[in-house]
Amino acid sequence: MDLFDFNNNENAAKPLAERMRANNLNDFIGQRHIVAEGSLLRRAISLDRLGSCIFWGPPGTGKTTLANIIAQTTHGEFIKLNAVQAGVADVKRAVEAAREALKMFGKRTYLMLDECHRFNKTQSDSLLPAIEQGTIIFIGSTTENPYAAMTPAIVSRCRIFEFKPLSTEDIKGAMLKALADKRRGLGGYDVKMDGDAIDHIARVAGGDLRSAYNALELAVLTTPPQSDGSVHVTLPDAEQSIQRKALSYGEDAYYDYLSAFCKSLRGSDPDAALYYAMRLIEGGCDPMTVARRLVVHSSEDVGMADPNALVVAASAMYALEKIGYPEGLIPLSNAIIYVCEAPKSNTAVLAMEAAKSDAVNVRDDEGVPAYLLDNSYGDSKTKAQSKGYKYPHDFSGGWVDQQYLPEKLKDRVYYTPSEYGFEKKVREIRKQKGKQK
Repeated sequence: MDLFDFNNNENAAKPLAERMRANNLNDFIGQRHIVAEGSLLRRAISLDRLGSCIFWGPPGTGKTTLANIIAQTTHGEFIKLNAVQAGVADVKRAVEAAREALKMFGKRTYLMLDECHRFNKTQSDSLLPAIEQGTIIFIGSTTENPYAAMTPAIVSRCRIFEFKPLSTEDIKGAMLKALADKRRGLGGYDVKMDGDAIDHIARVAGGDLRSAYNALELAVLTTPPQSDGSVHVTLPDAEQSIQRKALSYGEDAYYDYLSAFCKSLRGSDPDAALYYAMRLIEGGCDPMTVARRLVVHSSEDVGMADPNALVVAASAMYALEKIGYPEGLIPLSNAIIYVCEAPKSNTAVLAMEAAKSDAVNVRDDEGVPAYLLDNSYGDSKTKAQSKGYKYPHDFSGGWVDQQYLPEKLKDRVYYTPSEYGFEKKVREIRKQKGKQK
C-alpha cells in the first residue's frame, strides 16, 4: 500500500506530524504536569470553563495540539489566527464575530493566537477589551517567555501554562505508534526499523516531537525498499534523516564523559576539560549541552572568586547558539579554558543553601524590621515606623552599620568570602567595615 493511498488525499498530503496530532486528552503526549487526571487545566477543559491562558514552551511540545483539542472539546466557537500574519483588522473581525455569537446564540468564542509574542502593543490593545469583558477566551501559544516578550496587560489577564520538552520515552512511544498506524501514520509500509535508529531519533530530537516525526517520515520515505518490498531503516539512515550522528559510545559512557568534564572544570585542568568536551561533541553530543554545563560551573565552582567567568561562559553559549557548529566551538573552547584557569570558590552555593534552609525552616513571626518597610503605602503608623531607615549614601563610603535580617536571624552569616581571586578583595572590604567574622 502506498503512503498516499488514503480516502482523503488532502489529509494524506499533510506532514506526519500534522496527521498524528492527538484529537483528545487521552491521546495527548507529555505535559503530565498540565493535563494529568484531576489537574486544573483538564478539569477546566472537560467542564468547558477554561479562562484566557497562554501556552509557553519549546517547539514540538504540544501547544497547538492542546489548543486544537480544546477547540474540539468545547461547545463554543473557535477562531484561529497567527500573530505573524494577523493585523488589527483581523482581530477586530474576530472580536465582532465573537460578540455576535455570544449575543445571538449565547456561545463563547475561543481565540487561538499562534506566535502570540509577535503581537505589538497596538494589536494587543485592540484585543484587551474583549478579554476583559469576556467576549472572547484568549489562548495564546508562544515559544518566548511571555513575561518578557508580551504586553503585560495581556499577560496579567491570562493563566500561564509552561510546556516542557518531551521525554525520550514519550517521543519513542509516539514514533512506534506512528509506525504502526495505518490510517494516519506509516503503517501502510512494511517498515523494519532498528531499535538503535529509533533511540537515536528520539534522543537527538531534544524533546521536540515534531522534529522526531519529520526525521522518521524522511527516513522511511527515502530508504530504498528491499526485494520483498519492506523498508529497513538502520542507524545510518536515522543519522542522515535527523542530520546528527549517533553517540559513538554507550549511554553510561556518555554520563561518565560528562561527569569527567565537569570535574575537570572544577579541578582547574583545561587540557582534560577540553578533551572531554571534544570527546562528547565528536561522539555526537549536542555542543549546547556542554555549553550549558559550563555556564552552571562558572557560577557553582568559580562564583565570586571571578564573577566574570559567568559572563564569559554565557557569552560563549550565546555565540555557539548563533554561530553553530563547528565555528561555535572556538568561543566555547575559550570559555572552557577561562573557567578552568579562574580561581575557584563555592561560597555562593553554600550561602544559597544556608539561606534557603532558613527561608523554609525558620518562622519569621516579626517579619521585616520596621525601618525597612515600604512607606509608599499603609497607614500613618506604618509610615512613621519606617522612618528609622538609614540611607547608606548619606554616610561615608556609601555604607552604614544597620540590621537588615529579621530579629530571629540577625546574627546569621550565609556568605563568607574565600581568600581567592576577587573574593580576597571582598574580604578586605568587609574587614574595613567590620563585617568579616
